[in-house]
Amino acid sequence: MDAARSDKWDSGELYERYVGRWSRPVARGFLGWLEQAPEREWLDVGCGTGALTETILALCEPRAVTGVDPSAGYIEFAKTHLRDGRMQFKVADAQTMPIDSASVDVVVSGLVLNFIPDPRKASAEMRRVARPSGVVAAYVWDYAGKMELMRHFWDAAVELNPKAADLDEGRRFQICKPDRLETLFSAAGLKEVETCTIDVPTVFRDFDDYWSPFLGGQAPAPGYNMSLNEAERAALRELLHRRLPIRPDGSIHLVARAWAVKGRV
Repeated sequence: MDAARSDKWDSGELYERYVGRWSRPVARGFLGWLEQAPEREWLDVGCGTGALTETILALCEPRAVTGVDPSAGYIEFAKTHLRDGRMQFKVADAQTMPIDSASVDVVVSGLVLNFIPDPRKASAEMRRVARPSGVVAAYVWDYAGKMELMRHFWDAAVELNPKAADLDEGRRFQICKPDRLETLFSAAGLKEVETCTIDVPTVFRDFDDYWSPFLGGQAPAPGYNMSLNEAERAALRELLHRRLPIRPDGSIHLVARAWAVKGRV
């Protein structure tokens, strides 16, 4: 199976149930780290369903925010659920954005750099559209470590089927490490590059609250889950049920870690 081609990104509703709901607390931590002044113009690269855009509007007092994403389905979801005169959305590729050079104060990207075919080209584009002294920043999940809801899934999946390792985001996305992110941004010509860790709790009320989003088919892990036959999927479900740290009240308390990086033009 071609891992990249198997990834599905067309339903904002299903993505929100899977991981979109955890994107907002991560976005809040990220924006607090950036500490940007009000009345700035922002660009959200790979805006998806609009979690980061929404948080920018709520917390940063921007003059304007533009979101770009290649998924028409996600852009439509964002337009439907976010209504603010300061924002606009465009269907566009992060590697060739229809944005003027040196036209944006703050360029950000949430949870998407690793999915772009050429992250180097995308980071160069992000720098291109930023104004002199502007900020370029991004964050990605720590797939190989403390993005625990996915880590538990893939560890169980690979135990049952070693071939699943080729689809495991922790193995696929080597860029999702602080040193790799620093190298990426420095190679794009950005200055004062630094990274930080953002941890947020992901609390599931019960096992079904954890498991059901993996039935939506959006993104790599749910896509793999739905490629299995019924018996294989049942075996994976059972193994996860045994392995997850389920508390006496049925809830599951995990951590979602993201790595963030920023630099200046």
